[in-house]
Amino acid sequence: AFVGVAPDPRSIIIAFRGTQEHSASNWIEDLFWKQLDVTYPGMPDAMVHHGFYSAYYNTTLRHEILKSVQWAWKTYGRLPINVVGHSMGGALASFCALDLSVKWGSHKVQLITFGQPRVGNPAFAEYFNEQVPRTIRVTHENDIVPHLPPYFYYLGEWTYHHFAREVWLRETIVGNVVTRNETVCDCSGEDPTCSRSVYGRSVADHLEYYGVNLHADSRGTCQFVIGASNSAYGDILQFDGTIILSRYPQKRYPVESI
Repeated sequence: AFVGVAPDPRSIIIAFRGTQEHSASNWIEDLFWKQLDVTYPGMPDAMVHHGFYSAYYNTTLRHEILKSVQWAWKTYGRLPINVVGHSMGGALASFCALDLSVKWGSHKVQLITFGQPRVGNPAFAEYFNEQVPRTIRVTHENDIVPHLPPYFYYLGEWTYHHFAREVWLRETIVGNVVTRNETVCDCSGEDPTCSRSVYGRSVADHLEYYGVNLHADSRGTCQFVIGASNSAYGDILQFDGTIILSRYPQKRYPVESI
């Protein structure tokens, strides 16, 4: 994960890297058979995916993120927090956003995920919707991962269930013109007219969102995207193309009390 401060709009960014392209197929295959196997703390009926839950709560990841957010607040003031993630990173981002919302208030936290798998059952999804209302879960065309682990409506609380709110991306091509359509889905988390309306089996659609390839470059890195909006920060690139990131940037904004 990466924790940083964006100057415009002023906010703390917590970003979780996506799946490596060469391992995506094996990871997706494993998701078909994952069971709900952990009760979420404080919610007896809320069941979640053990692997995703443990990857956030039972490693040093959570401690380092909380420490970084507190440092950023002391340095830049009490900025809002945007949590983002792709693929498995989207699952971890969701647990992070929930954790921060419960700890510091939902008004401070916004979550955006891309191609995120399901992480819990209907009771967990309902709890999540209450705690993290500022959530956008973006899905793309026939992306396979948002369909996993599978949803079985007849199993009630014993099935996986997405939380809201989904935004479904689709492309239509007429001649040489590509039009991107965004459908804002209902609040159920499992809108049958959105990504659930297609037989999602595409790994290619999972690895590309808004025309950007989102897979991780390697085991230890994230995919860096340099777009036109970064032109004001031209000095972040060295002559050899490597990216300069300051671990402890100098304070440039008035600090508000925590």
